[in-house]
Amino acid sequence: MQEEPGHTESLLDSLRNLAKTFIALVQTRIEIFASEIDEERTRLARIVVLAVTALFCIGLAVVLFVLLVAVVFWEENRLLAIGVLAGLFAVGGFAALLFLRSETRRRPRFLAATLAELRKDQKELDR
Repeated sequence: MQEEPGHTESLLDSLRNLAKTFIALVQTRIEIFASEIDEERTRLARIVVLAVTALFCIGLAVVLFVLLVAVVFWEENRLLAIGVLAGLFAVGGFAALLFLRSETRRRPRFLAATLAELRKDQKELDR
């Protein structure tokens, strides 16, 4: 029994096309993954730079403000003035921590687009 050359060739072509499609699919998913990693890295770098700058400026302002209040109330009631300021800064710091916690919980899920694409691929394969 002889095989037809055309039939074998079309089977090999089908396998090549299937392999090309699979490689293209994997490549697309890897590109999405790399893009999300880059976006997350850029976002985190921006947040760190802004946070360090803000902390430095606010810290310097706080020190100078406390020094100013202590000098203004030096003769009357400097300990009360410094205590009130310490309480205000403690409340502000606690509020900032609560805001920071809510912001970190609200961030987008890591690799959400990649996972969504993989779920779509899985649904297509299950059909």
